[in-house]
Amino acid sequence: MNFSTYFNPELSQHFTEDMVIRNLTAKTQIDYVRALNRLCEYLKHSPEDATREKLREFQLFLVEDGATGTTINCILSGLRFLYNVTLDKPQLLTKLITVSVARKLPIILSLEEIKLFLATAAHPKYHAAFSVAYGAGLRVSEVVSLKVSDIDSERMVLRVEQGKGSRDRYAMLSPALLDHLRHWWLFANKHGQMHREGWLFPGLNPINHMTSRQLARVCTTTAKDAGINKKVSMHTLRHSFATHLLEAHVDIRVIQVLLGHAKLGTTALYAQVATNLLREVISPLDALENKDKTKDKDKS
Repeated sequence: MNFSTYFNPELSQHFTEDMVIRNLTAKTQIDYVRALNRLCEYLKHSPEDATREKLREFQLFLVEDGATGTTINCILSGLRFLYNVTLDKPQLLTKLITVSVARKLPIILSLEEIKLFLATAAHPKYHAAFSVAYGAGLRVSEVVSLKVSDIDSERMVLRVEQGKGSRDRYAMLSPALLDHLRHWWLFANKHGQMHREGWLFPGLNPINHMTSRQLARVCTTTAKDAGINKKVSMHTLRHSFATHLLEAHVDIRVIQVLLGHAKLGTTALYAQVATNLLREVISPLDALENKDKTKDKDKS
């Protein structure tokens, strides 16, 4: 990780060690370093010498510079780690305020759109990867990190190691998904693209797995080639998995486990986009009018 030149080597080392001690993920560590580098670019000196007022001005600068609420909160997380943990100066954070972020409803593909999307993914590798994202509800980082040994065809589960929150879990492996994965396995072995004990979705160099960015890029291109006008991402496939299960009347607590959500409230969001469920609900207005019609019919 590259720290700003305003970070002295000792501070950089301590900050890195503090993140390692707390077992922060590689992505979180990178985000924190980027956040502090941005602070240094603004201050033009070491963050050790910052004041509460300067940190407040920095947050104001981020807002005026057009940073999103999500970006600002990510930067604030990095600053809190530096001043709470590494520098032990929590008093400098009193004027920093977490920004409320509007929660948008996820984009969902219909069953017909999913079918079209998968059919457009001609290469067996991408077809299988997209099938895992939709058929098991995995995050893109979880898809690309799968190993061949993670497929348990006897118990019909996929082992997901160190998913979000550094938690291991099992995901569902349906017969249809297993067929897609077997097709990809046969193709990859025939063309020397996969090691028997290696990654399920290897990159150009089979020693490394395919990157999340590469798969996300192919996902966007595939949706465009399929003529789907919605903004489709890898997470769209995961959202669609959860929504379609909910519409099929699968218990929401089961869906929570399959998705690896820590809180049921996160899973409950899909109830707002499960349109089939909404159509099944009888409005009290309809119930009232139906009752009146029944009365009129009885009178006649």
